[in-house]
Amino acid sequence: MRQLAGIDRPSASEGERRAAEWLAEELGSAGCEARIEEESAHGGYWWPLGILNAVPALVALLRWRLLSILLGGAAAAAVYDDVSGGRLWFRRNTLPHRSTWNVVAETGDRQAERTIVFIAHHDAAHSGLVFHPQLPRIGMRLAPQQHERASQSVPIMFGVFLGPVLIALGALLRRAGLRRAGLFFALGATANMTDIGSRQVVPGANDNLSSVAVLVALAHDLRERPLLGVRVILLSTGSEESFMEGMQGFARRHFQDLPRSSTEFVCLECVGSPELCVVEGEGMLRMRDYPEEARDALARAGELAGVPLRRGLRTVAASDALIPLRAGYRVSLLGGIDETKFPANYHWPTDTPDNLVWESVEAAVATCEAYVRAA
Repeated sequence: MRQLAGIDRPSASEGERRAAEWLAEELGSAGCEARIEEESAHGGYWWPLGILNAVPALVALLRWRLLSILLGGAAAAAVYDDVSGGRLWFRRNTLPHRSTWNVVAETGDRQAERTIVFIAHHDAAHSGLVFHPQLPRIGMRLAPQQHERASQSVPIMFGVFLGPVLIALGALLRRAGLRRAGLFFALGATANMTDIGSRQVVPGANDNLSSVAVLVALAHDLRERPLLGVRVILLSTGSEESFMEGMQGFARRHFQDLPRSSTEFVCLECVGSPELCVVEGEGMLRMRDYPEEARDALARAGELAGVPLRRGLRTVAASDALIPLRAGYRVSLLGGIDETKFPANYHWPTDTPDNLVWESVEAAVATCEAYVRAA
């Protein structure tokens, strides 16, 4: 983690490639058959979402009614697709792309029918004011009882989606109030996306080098204590922070060869946080629960490893788990949170190795080891 945290690793960058090469070599030395797969990615989400809010806002300011209806509706559909693990049709058809790099390592019983894919990612996120660590603490102080009962945070991505929707509706219904509300959300979203795009990349120790370290530790464990009956794929994606573009590439390349009846995915996210949890579901706009049997299997692995895993929480972010979940696979997510119910140091410059809870990383390793050996 310390080695990779010293590399500037924005999505689809030279630093991401260097990290992928380092990781592939490390997994290869742990006995895996490791390779790097090059995929195509835009490498960011601020330009797609910023443009999809700025253009409807402009036509609304100019009071072009027909264009407001057409562009607002089209932009809303594109935003929904972009944040929901969809086809990414807007960015694919309108924005430049470059290379991103996935690391794919195979271990365990490579001839076995059953396959478990563990997912992490080695790229790092841009920061932004919207990720300021004091923001979730405001709700904790103002409404502590509601915070304690909450199973998820406020779905802030609706602020990016509502602008184009309300602009289109305001123009269609000739309602000035809806138009003004749409402008409020669209201009706010544009400002936030501009802020994120202008920020530096964080070290990304917790999000998500902590999970990359779990992959490496698991590879060493499976070399020292070989496993029969289960093929294990250790996958570290690039461009996760640009809405799972690396995982989309893995899906296009490999899902046809991974039968849904015998393949399961375990996604690892931010496991260097103080508390580990079995995440029940995810979704920026539409919440999708992971299959109940997959969540329960992960919880049982925690019990076998002596690791208490919190239940009942959902995330309004999106992870690589969303891609196989939408494709119909058995999927679970092992995540980490702090007292705010967010990952520790999330997308903030303080996401350094010195601020990790190393005991949580070790507990995540133990849980994954128990998962594969109980399979």
